[in-house]
Amino acid sequence: MLTRLLAPPLCWGCGCPARLDEALCLGCRRALRHLGREPIPLSGIEIWAALAYEGAARELVRGLKFRGAIALADAMAALIAANAPEDLLPRAPDLSAADPPRSQPPALVPVPLHPARRRKRGFNQAAILAEALARRTGLAVADRLTRSGAAGTQVGRARPARLRAPPGSIRAHAPIPARAVLVDDVATTGSTLAACARALRAEGALDVRAVTFARTLGR
Repeated sequence: MLTRLLAPPLCWGCGCPARLDEALCLGCRRALRHLGREPIPLSGIEIWAALAYEGAARELVRGLKFRGAIALADAMAALIAANAPEDLLPRAPDLSAADPPRSQPPALVPVPLHPARRRKRGFNQAAILAEALARRTGLAVADRLTRSGAAGTQVGRARPARLRAPPGSIRAHAPIPARAVLVDDVATTGSTLAACARALRAEGALDVRAVTFARTLGR
């Protein structure tokens, strides 16, 4: 506690002092561009994102993904849970396993990271975000997707290449939830999320949609 008082927390957006246990200062929170409550279709899947991928929102993503600031996932999950449409991220009700599949609450399915990239980074940011979102909503996490083949990244790829398919291949593994909400940090073209949705549907998922913390605009 003494260390925190001597060196107060800094805002991830602008570097100015922030409140204790707050990722962003008040000014950066006010500057966040919320994207509304309606999902949009991208590459054949409905995607809802909390914020535009710019400014302080972009810095939170970079802090989590590239600087290992795993605690930021809770602040990001809070923004998702507070603003997501109720039919997309419902609070988990008490249902029997015998209830029809379509009446079951959705499971949160993190977008997979290639094993080579996971070893290098030490974690999958989508899985960390899904776990934080599960704590906020009471929904279960179903880590049912794996990635293999080329260990490339979408960062820096031209738009036509991004749209064709993400590097490598994505597979789903049983048990597959009947309803799935894919979770990732950022949506750009939606091609990776669409590939994940195809893998889940091929193994029996009935309803697959996606949520991300942020979305790149103008793509």
